[in-house]
Amino acid sequence: MYDFAIVGGGIVGLSTGMAIYERFPNSKVIVIEKESAVAEHQTGHNSGVIHSGIYYQPGSFKARFARQGSQSMTKFCQTHGIQHDICGKVIVATKEEELPLLDNLYKRGLENKLNIQKISIDELKEIEPHVKGLSAIRVPQAGIVNYRQVSEKFADIIREQGGEIQLNTKVEKIHEESDNVTVETSRGTFKARMVINCAGLHSDRVAASAGYKTDMKIVPFRGEYYKLKPEKRYLVKNLIYPVPNPKFPFLGVHFTRMISGEVDAGPNAVLSFKREGYKKTDFNARDLAEVLRYGGFWKLAGKFMKEGLDEYVRSFSKKQFTKSLQELIPEIQEEDLIPAPAGVRAQALRDDGNMVDDFHIIVGKRTIHVCNAPSPAATASIEIGKEVASRIPNQSHLLQAIL
Repeated sequence: MYDFAIVGGGIVGLSTGMAIYERFPNSKVIVIEKESAVAEHQTGHNSGVIHSGIYYQPGSFKARFARQGSQSMTKFCQTHGIQHDICGKVIVATKEEELPLLDNLYKRGLENKLNIQKISIDELKEIEPHVKGLSAIRVPQAGIVNYRQVSEKFADIIREQGGEIQLNTKVEKIHEESDNVTVETSRGTFKARMVINCAGLHSDRVAASAGYKTDMKIVPFRGEYYKLKPEKRYLVKNLIYPVPNPKFPFLGVHFTRMISGEVDAGPNAVLSFKREGYKKTDFNARDLAEVLRYGGFWKLAGKFMKEGLDEYVRSFSKKQFTKSLQELIPEIQEEDLIPAPAGVRAQALRDDGNMVDDFHIIVGKRTIHVCNAPSPAATASIEIGKEVASRIPNQSHLLQAIL
């Protein structure tokens, strides 16, 4: 009998395990992960940015947890000797019509209590000499890190506390009972006093297997990247972002210096035909059928038809992808770009066609379900873990058994 079983060995599941040990140091925790290593999906395929929280609705979990998380993640990396760099980023307006949007973003950043600056073209050139822009915001608290390394350290800490990381184990069914939860897996049955679902791309399915029906479904969006050839990395000093289109729920193609020194360019955002579909050719009949049968997807598609088609054009045309990048750095040429690994974003979508804007946590009787944790979840992971741990019910019979 475990006190807590966590489904999912990504950065959110592992940070939740750490937070549980902070609250219940004598508890017995198991993390159940279907892959052969931790951080194999969203965590291990993201851009490695430590986000500031500038984009998100003031007062939302994303805004608060990204701001707090950028600090707690930095502190964690400093404490544990994990390479990171708080290098800052610039958000650049390249067209006249983007200037009022940049002003709105600046105001939002101030509302989110960020130390940001509007900078002139000359100041922008000092920071990023090869960028073309009309105006920009400098966000000093943004940075870069390898989240796979962070996750591995989280896992080490859980093990040091006496917790278990059960790999190569797929959760198949969850049964909530009066005094415990039974978790049926591909490698036997586990029992726990509570189960916490941090299954990312499969979080809605895990919630459904426990008997919780939600008005949302995970729809996978693949983000495709190129890398700059090594001899062209000088074009990007740190992090360069466009002004996001407020009518489209993705940030647009941008440049990211990785902690390894490589420079990523992208991503676009296209529907993946498989929840873990990192290649254009990846396909899963069940995954695709679920999306195509879901009314919320078609409502979203109708709303963003033009933008969605533009994303697909960029997916299949390197020339068009390059043109998007040239809006920020005109010197970029097609031959400067080489294909890079893609990522898949687990985006929760509601029945009405609206994307779930914020992190979303559902508390059951003896289960807690983290049902929407896309970017900036890696940045915010320590804070999300604390939030989940704080929601463990203060039921005397549960706490007495653990304490």
